[in-house]
Amino acid sequence: MQKQHIHFARASDGVTIAYSTMGEGPPLLVAPGWVSHLELEMDNPANVEFYEGLSKGGQRRLIRFDVRGSGLSDRRVEDISIEARARDLEAVIDHLGLDKVAIFASSHSGPPAIIYAATHPEKVSHLVLYATLAHHGQNGREALGKAIVDLIRAEWGVGSRAVAEFVYPDADKEIADANTRYMRNSASGEVAATLLEEALFRVDVREYLPKLTMPTLVLHRRDDKAFPFGCGRELAALLPHAHFMPLPGNIHLPFYGETGPILDAVNEFLATKDGHVHAGGDDSEHARPLRVAFGLHIILFTDMEGSTSLTQRLGDAKAQEVLRIHNRIVREALQAHDGSEIKHTGDGIMASFQSASGAIDCAVDIQKALDSRNEANPDTPLRVRIGLNAGEPVAEGEDLFGTAVQLASRIAASAEPGQVLVSDVVRQLAAGKEFLFSDEGDVVLRGFEDPVRLYGVRS
Repeated sequence: MQKQHIHFARASDGVTIAYSTMGEGPPLLVAPGWVSHLELEMDNPANVEFYEGLSKGGQRRLIRFDVRGSGLSDRRVEDISIEARARDLEAVIDHLGLDKVAIFASSHSGPPAIIYAATHPEKVSHLVLYATLAHHGQNGREALGKAIVDLIRAEWGVGSRAVAEFVYPDADKEIADANTRYMRNSASGEVAATLLEEALFRVDVREYLPKLTMPTLVLHRRDDKAFPFGCGRELAALLPHAHFMPLPGNIHLPFYGETGPILDAVNEFLATKDGHVHAGGDDSEHARPLRVAFGLHIILFTDMEGSTSLTQRLGDAKAQEVLRIHNRIVREALQAHDGSEIKHTGDGIMASFQSASGAIDCAVDIQKALDSRNEANPDTPLRVRIGLNAGEPVAEGEDLFGTAVQLASRIAASAEPGQVLVSDVVRQLAAGKEFLFSDEGDVVLRGFEDPVRLYGVRS
């Protein structure tokens, strides 16, 4: 582990801010997520490993600091607002005499970092925002948040345990105990409660977002319990130069869980001048820029019939062979009809098209290819449901989300094995293309209040 060197800077309002440096090379300033303690943080092996990854083994100059009111910074301070904490970043960067710096800000430090980057754009080369938000209305947990804030103020020991369960829901007792001790030793309950209260009920930095001219990477785990996934998604959508990367997991803290995707994305992002990042890494054959985008997509889902019973009947190895046949047939059809595979769903494939007729042709060809295969292999029939819908989903990285996607999935689940089932909007988009449809009537789909008119494709 590299040795950290602790120094002190003075903010414009006179508050002393403790900061540390490790390594040499291009500077990366890591802003503390909530309460912090430079020394105690390095007693945690998970923290050490994560910071080693950010510093690339000392090839990057890693700068960390304690937020005012906690750690080795001045503890007794009156102003710990986001504007004041933005001055803390300014103090450290100015004290080091940095002309340009990349910033990694997570959780509560996101809004202060946004303010600093917006008011000092010439100083910030890259901005990374992990598990944070732009305004308190994105969190949507007012009642629960108020209860936790009150608990922290009333009994910091119990409150820190409650927070630990949100930031790392599945932590074992040893890790949970270590996290609660770290929080209690980093700051008073009043400071912790005030910081949390501000994030949940007062933060709003949306006015600064249009001023962020530097490349910005937004990362957020899908099942984050502390700041929900929608916070990161909406933040990225409001930023003019943002790339958004959804991540798996429910852990709010960046240094627990699967940290590899975070470190890989950050290191690739910081290695570029314009922030052009690829999902899946440099060696991904189908790498595309990470972005938040909107537009019309025709969404196709395939769903294998009885995949579980197939495994039980054939065994894992042979069932996997059948799945590979499904994948090959679907992917060959996608290639022939300009379809883009979005992801494998376990029992099928999700794909996107720009053309309704192309999507329907692809679906029909898949079923024809499966019919031919089943004729030759009657002992292991492979039957697939296919559903199609059209809409404007949210594109995040290489994935698509939203009502249009959910409806396509439900349509596929409602189809009969061997059938292609489409929504009325897909049928209308393909009008005049000589497709034949059978009216399946209004169907109630799980998760949708109103019935949906569906049509079967007759080849």
